Amino acid sequence: MKVKDIAAAIEAFAPLGLQESYDNAGLIVGRPDDEAHCALLAVDVTEEVLAEAVREDCDMVITHHPIVFRPLKRLNSANTVERCVEEAIRRGIALYAAHTNLDSAPEGMSRRVAQILGLRNIGVLQPTAEGAGFGAVGELPEAVASERFMREVMNRFGVKALRHSDVVRDEVRRVAVCTGSGGSLIDEAHAAGADIYLTADLKYNDFMRHDDRMILADMGHFESEYCAIEILFDILSKNLPIFAVRKSVCSRNPVNYML
Repeated sequence: MKVKDIAAAIEAFAPLGLQESYDNAGLIVGRPDDEAHCALLAVDVTEEVLAEAVREDCDMVITHHPIVFRPLKRLNSANTVERCVEEAIRRGIALYAAHTNLDSAPEGMSRRVAQILGLRNIGVLQPTAEGAGFGAVGELPEAVASERFMREVMNRFGVKALRHSDVVRDEVRRVAVCTGSGGSLIDEAHAAGADIYLTADLKYNDFMRHDDRMILADMGHFESEYCAIEILFDILSKNLPIFAVRKSVCSRNPVNYML
């Protein structure tokens, strides 16, 4: 299978045209006409993930986050990014990322989280094109005690520590979600009538916005985006059934918690 064929399958689901201007989604290391026999799926390219790719004889690593986000001025093993790029080139491993285009795809990241939570009547929180956009909003089958719902989020997504604002509602039913850094969509979540807004990377002052009726909950960046592996696996398994795909067991949260 050529790298460009694998990329085409992903881009049919999440076109590169949907990515934000600051992003660097797509093929980062490797050539489109290179052959690939097995892909490893992860959230980030790390030295551990690349070592796993070598062990598992994978010649392509597909991640959510791009390994190169800002231009590289040199390659001399001075940091993790440089070492990973060097290792990928040395080993002939193609590196591909589906980032904000996967976030905003019609069946992308936030919608997947909403589906895992069992939300119904799911809509887009911030539409950007027909059927596409950032975030999702929907309703639980019935109202649930707020603290019980947040505990369920922790259980389903492996959240070790969930930061949240004051519990201003005893029960929640309408839920807004934005995977990754979603502080910019707080107002949209409020305007959508959400009882609770689940996202990540919230700042101190964010927790004091709209504290009159909406709960804000920070579930963690990695935890909210781990579903990228499942989405990518589904895309490739459905569209390229003869191509080997593995889910990384070394894709880990860079944030650690002292309990």
